[in-house]
Amino acid sequence: MSTHARWELPFVGQPTVCTAGERGSAVAEGTTGPRARGAKRKRPAWVEWPLLVGVALVLALGIKTFFVQAFSIPSGSMQNTLQEGDRVLVDKLTPWFGAEPERGEVVVFHDPGDWLKDQPVKHQNAVERQTQRVLSFIGLMPSADEKDLIKRVIAVGGDTVECNAGGPVKVNGVALDEPYIFPGATPCGDDPVGTVKVPQGMLWVMGDHRNGSQDSRYHQRQRAGDGFVPVKNVVGRAFVVAWPMNRWATLPVPDTFKGPGALAAVATAPLAFWVRRRRSAEARGRADSST
Repeated sequence: MSTHARWELPFVGQPTVCTAGERGSAVAEGTTGPRARGAKRKRPAWVEWPLLVGVALVLALGIKTFFVQAFSIPSGSMQNTLQEGDRVLVDKLTPWFGAEPERGEVVVFHDPGDWLKDQPVKHQNAVERQTQRVLSFIGLMPSADEKDLIKRVIAVGGDTVECNAGGPVKVNGVALDEPYIFPGATPCGDDPVGTVKVPQGMLWVMGDHRNGSQDSRYHQRQRAGDGFVPVKNVVGRAFVVAWPMNRWATLPVPDTFKGPGALAAVATAPLAFWVRRRRSAEARGRADSST
């Protein structure tokens, strides 16, 4: 009599008889039945690839819609910070949480009112148009139908801007130090607008190549009020130059913008101190006279 237990695999047809030792070997190899064999099957490549591409497109569309989108620079109005043809990545996430543009940021925004009407239309052949459609769909290029601009925020709602020929740009009475301006360009010389109060919910924007940028100054001179950009028109902040690779760079807020309000407070501190001392002396004088 055999010392090994015998069992039968539940296969359809002629049963296979094996020993318990053989069964353990079969389990280890994962070949103990139809289910085990089925678990080893893989989807054909012609099924997997479309699924992978579909998932990638959905992810890309989601990223483009809610997180980051690429934009190309159409002109030299932001030289030398940005060159024509550069690709920048724009943060579209923070505006969803209520964040608003701040002074010094480079932002992409929708045309606030025919700022682009005099710009030449770029003609594309069928291949270029189709390529741009595909790349814009996944966020690697802007859509040909989008009318967007890119400038630097100089002032926000409630600020007072001074822009006079021969002088620096001033925000709330404090002169800006602007080393990013294109070499040889003047801060305000070609489009002086004097003193302007920025309404709440609006922005005052300027290109870094001041002599080659039709920005808030130019449009304000064309018609009063046309130089402001509504905050709601802002797509997002450009935070990095992503292409070409040899121009990769971040786009931080320049030091001169890290608190025009604070700079103004420092500038007016001596006057405020003198006023407080005068008021204190007058109060002491009235107290002495009353006694």
